[in-house]
Amino acid sequence: MSGIRIRMAERADLARLTEIYNYYVLNTPVTFDVEVYTVERREAWFAQFGATGRYRLFVAEENGVVLGYAGTTKFRPKAAYETTVETTIYCVPEAAGKGIGRRLYAELFDALKGEDIRRFVAGYALPNPASEALHRAFGFKVVGVFTENGRKFGKYWDVCWTERAA
Repeated sequence: MSGIRIRMAERADLARLTEIYNYYVLNTPVTFDVEVYTVERREAWFAQFGATGRYRLFVAEENGVVLGYAGTTKFRPKAAYETTVETTIYCVPEAAGKGIGRRLYAELFDALKGEDIRRFVAGYALPNPASEALHRAFGFKVVGVFTENGRKFGKYWDVCWTERAA
């Protein structure tokens, strides 16, 4: 674990970030995307992140290999929502239980101190005990559950929505 380095994501990471995300597209209900992404299709997603401001993206790497990422994105397009950001976090399955998600979130929230953010929100498909525990550990509170609002793998999934103050 001591060999894990958290740093800002770089354009050179995009292929690996796409690979990590596509695992979840193909194998889990964690994301409601149902088609894999190409690196080219993920360009617009990556372009929203900066070295400053509300929308940041960090990666965890070990020996030069990216094992996961965490970031903040626009919550909704209407201007009045601008001080609310949505978090996103994905790690390779082999990293489960190693504390990488906690380290990513810690770095992300620390970097965003002082930015004009009022609320962080996060949604995750249920059941997902690991995501639930991670968000609880960072002070997120459940604000509601949307029932059967996503269909994937021939099944409907519930989504738990959480929030925390900045």
